[in-house]
Amino acid sequence: MATIGQRVGALVAVAALAGCGQPAQGDAPVVFAASSLSTVLPHLDDTARFSFDGSTGLLDQLRSGARADVFVSADHDTMLAAAEEGLLDGEPVMVATNRLVLVVPADNPASVTGFDGSLADTRLVVCAPEVPCGSGARRLAEAAGVRLDPVSEELKVTDVLGKVASGEADAGIVYATDAALAVDAVTAMEIPGAAADPNTYWAGVVAQAPHPEGAEAFVAALAGPWQADLRAAGFGPPR
Repeated sequence: MATIGQRVGALVAVAALAGCGQPAQGDAPVVFAASSLSTVLPHLDDTARFSFDGSTGLLDQLRSGARADVFVSADHDTMLAAAEEGLLDGEPVMVATNRLVLVVPADNPASVTGFDGSLADTRLVVCAPEVPCGSGARRLAEAAGVRLDPVSEELKVTDVLGKVASGEADAGIVYATDAALAVDAVTAMEIPGAAADPNTYWAGVVAQAPHPEGAEAFVAALAGPWQADLRAAGFGPPR
């Protein structure tokens, strides 16, 4: 079996042959991708058809027989489950990292001072524990000795951001890339340990993909030519 490094090398070669990494119009893939990628991926490929949702929700769709060519998750566990259940063709590759941050409305009505006891008695919104942003938030909270008592748990990180930006919530935990898109509406605060324990993003070709060549080219581009674009969007490099 090829190592991840060997597979990345092969994918980059595919991207070079594909010309800028974008699949031919007739082989445009259907891409199931984590919602935190919804503002960047459509700008990288205007031929692909995207479906953005929480990583576990997308995995459930694949389990139910939904047709897709590429799966991009916001954590390793979800992608590993897809691989172990035979839902992928070949090995997935890590394409990016992202750290979690605490966000509050721009006027910070609850006077939150950071990822600490000031979160008590606030309207805190986080991702549900079954999705990557939720499991990551709980892992960081446990490490920091901070108790999370959310008033709402969302299946998509974009919904967490939306509630904080609208003032419906006093605080939320989202990805740094999402917070950067709402700088006029929210203030981001660093979470201790988040930079050292980022979420990892993985991409893989779905088993029996309707457009296998387009799928391979898309994953190849994520692993190669599009890395600079992901960095520009605030995502960290693969580890």
